[in-house]
Amino acid sequence: MRLALLIDDYLPNSTRVGAKMFHELACEFVKCGHDVVIITPSFNQKQALEISILDDVTIWKFQSGKIKDIGKIQRAINETLLSTRAWKAIKSKVENNSFDAVIYYSPSIFFSGLVTKLKKTCGCRSFLVLRDLFPQWAVDEGLIKEDSLIEKYFRHFEKLNYEAADNIGLMSKNNITLFNQLTSDSYKITLLRNWAAFSPFNKLTLNFSYRDKLNLKDKIIYFYGGNIGHAQDTENLMRLVRNMQTYPQAHFLFVGQGDEVELINQLAIDWNLNNFTYLPSITQDEFKHLLSEVDVGLFSLARSHTAHNFPGKLLGYMVESLPILGSVNPGNDLLDIVNDNDAGNIFINGEDNKLLAAAIKYLEPDYRTNQGNNATVLLHKEFTVEAAAKKIINTIQIS
Repeated sequence: MRLALLIDDYLPNSTRVGAKMFHELACEFVKCGHDVVIITPSFNQKQALEISILDDVTIWKFQSGKIKDIGKIQRAINETLLSTRAWKAIKSKVENNSFDAVIYYSPSIFFSGLVTKLKKTCGCRSFLVLRDLFPQWAVDEGLIKEDSLIEKYFRHFEKLNYEAADNIGLMSKNNITLFNQLTSDSYKITLLRNWAAFSPFNKLTLNFSYRDKLNLKDKIIYFYGGNIGHAQDTENLMRLVRNMQTYPQAHFLFVGQGDEVELINQLAIDWNLNNFTYLPSITQDEFKHLLSEVDVGLFSLARSHTAHNFPGKLLGYMVESLPILGSVNPGNDLLDIVNDNDAGNIFINGEDNKLLAAAIKYLEPDYRTNQGNNATVLLHKEFTVEAAAKKIINTIQIS
């Protein structure tokens, strides 16, 4: 099949988990004999369309305004224009037999116009990989006022995003239940777990050590990597850092970008934390290297969420056999999946004493090793890129 994959952020320049996941999916499609074209925006190119190849995956980058790490108003404007700018750049290359299917990733919610044009021109099917119920989570967090004009604006494009899909893949059973409640069972839904390619970092390629570089050689490193924003409620994890100060062998390392970076660094100052280090975003290769040197993988989801997400960062932890420690919103079935498989310890956000007790247990080497090995077993059981690619292709062919 000839597949068009749409995403708002992609390798090699992206540091985000979604970009890594989508590239692994594209590579798996190529491995299975499909022709793949990634269609993605770029804000630093002179031409309307630039074509490149990465790992046998063809990439069409169209010129766009910046949509990451900028002000909310400018981001909303540039995201709204994604489909218009993309179609203007690629329409001369699209014919009625160019693609057999369109697979698009959300966020963003603004690819419906492009999906609709590709479907009409090519007579093909579409599959939405829905990883984030926006604007629902922003309303839950109080970032967008309910029934406001801005909510109605985003809801309009959210609906168009869903209507452009012949099938929608959601990451958990509880998310499917919630989605169907919110949309009155209006769409065709399938369970599509997050995924990762099992490719642990080759430590033989190391030419330096992060532990040495950060002066953490003898520490047990609790690592958080990825977006540091409102949806994560990273203050929840910073309370754990503060509560672990009496254990000098433990150190917390946060790496990433987002709206709450300033907050966590200020808390580190206010609470006089000497067991905490923050680093800005690093490349995907650097990230894998760093994962190979840490001991415990951390994550957090805001308690106020109604959606039940499975953060992509957990898959990277699983690949490197790191035990998972973190907090979720009430009702999130990720808690049962991880805890029942002894792949880590997950609690409801706000259960600080339980989170602390589990963190202390990870100071024991045997416990860390056993839970980390179980995390890798869980990855192979539930979250492989092979299973995700097969599910998407089978769904497209029968829809």
